[in-house]
Amino acid sequence: MDSLDLIITFREVARRGSFSAAARALDLSPASASKYVAALETRFGVRLFNRTTRKVSLTDAGQLLYERTGRSEERRVGK
Repeated sequence: MDSLDLIITFREVARRGSFSAAARALDLSPASASKYVAALETRFGVRLFNRTTRKVSLTDAGQLLYERTGRSEERRVGK
């Protein structure tokens, strides 16, 4: 897994509010999606999501990363 895979998975989980839904969209297992986000959290040393059994929501650090990586996506597609 490279850094881009981790960011793509993080953003998909944030958009969908669910590891399972993001995993389906990315053709991954839910365990892999969770592992990718955990690797990103370890890399940055912060929790990116608040997790419950029913949903996930972004922490402040997660919101900041989501916003910053969104601008990177926009630059890549030329918006």
